[in-house]
Amino acid sequence: MSTDLDKNPWQTLSIEERYDNPWINITHREVLNPAGGPGIYGLVHFKNVAVGVLPLDKDYNTWIVGQYRYTLEEYSWEIPEGGAPLGEDPLDAAKRELKEETGIEATKWTQILELNTSNSVTDEYGVAYIAQDLQFGESEPEDTEDLIVKKIPFSELYQMVMDGKVKDALSMVAVLKAKALIDSNMI
Repeated sequence: MSTDLDKNPWQTLSIEERYDNPWINITHREVLNPAGGPGIYGLVHFKNVAVGVLPLDKDYNTWIVGQYRYTLEEYSWEIPEGGAPLGEDPLDAAKRELKEETGIEATKWTQILELNTSNSVTDEYGVAYIAQDLQFGESEPEDTEDLIVKKIPFSELYQMVMDGKVKDALSMVAVLKAKALIDSNMI
């Protein structure tokens, strides 16, 4: 076993673009695997950083967003989320997404995590924040969003995650991390 953890044991022989749009790029790669054998790899490259926001008021209420997810063909409850184009500060995108989806603005922001969403097939990277000291206004969802915004106690959202009623990865990880931070009086 190699002791150099940063050394890439894969060798890329060729890369062929198969699909490209403003949000993703998909490539097919001919490779040599770590054992030296031939193989293939498909890579989905995301052109945005995934951002998620868990708004919390002083009483530990939060706001979640419900929408029908075309890719899953089912309804999904999530924390407010969106994308930061590569090169944009993810915090700026998080502020924009929270305002667009819920009408909420915040003066206190805490980054609570960074994650790779599905590192076996994609390079998508995500960041989540807790937003506090909240002010309320009107939401301005995009044309592609048919959203329901619901205010609930954070404890109820945590239970929704534990019961499998929230399955979105960024939402789940943010809620579980926030629960640990709340329980340790760090938030």
